[in-house]
Amino acid sequence: MKPPAYSRWLFTYASGSTGSPIHLAAELFKAMAAVNIVRIPYKGGTPALNALISGEVQLMFPAVSTVGAYLKSGRLKVLAVASAQPSALLPGLPTIAASGLPGYESVSMYGMFAPAKTPEAIINRLNQEIVRVLNTPEAKKKLFNAGAEVIASSPERFAAAIRAEMTTLGKVISDRGIKVE
Repeated sequence: MKPPAYSRWLFTYASGSTGSPIHLAAELFKAMAAVNIVRIPYKGGTPALNALISGEVQLMFPAVSTVGAYLKSGRLKVLAVASAQPSALLPGLPTIAASGLPGYESVSMYGMFAPAKTPEAIINRLNQEIVRVLNTPEAKKKLFNAGAEVIASSPERFAAAIRAEMTTLGKVISDRGIKVE
């Protein structure tokens, strides 16, 4: 069987610094899809995004918050979202997992951290107040307009998500020999 015409193409992806979320999202995709896309590193996310917009590279895995204006203007096109579930930020777009790469997920998580010896009662109270504020319509709207979806959860669920991501990305980093520059 003759390979498809696109198999002779070289696809490149832009990323900022080594080990950045953009870099690791692409390397995770590369590992899971067993494709050979070539990294073109730039001195930050903005130069990498400029390379994508100008056509220097074909792919990038940026956060929605950094590309919203380019999507609205038509200068960039989203192929799929990297979250496990469809995103309200980009309605109607499939996930990478649903598009043929089951299990793929790469999202930026933000949270509040405290020193390890902080009493559980204080952690629980802080979490209760943070969740209350994040679930207000005003906070949800501001964060949504900035390109973020609110997922307010417990410290245990957040810690479990971080551990799972560390395991997944740790394997990618190890297998790919990624080292901080």
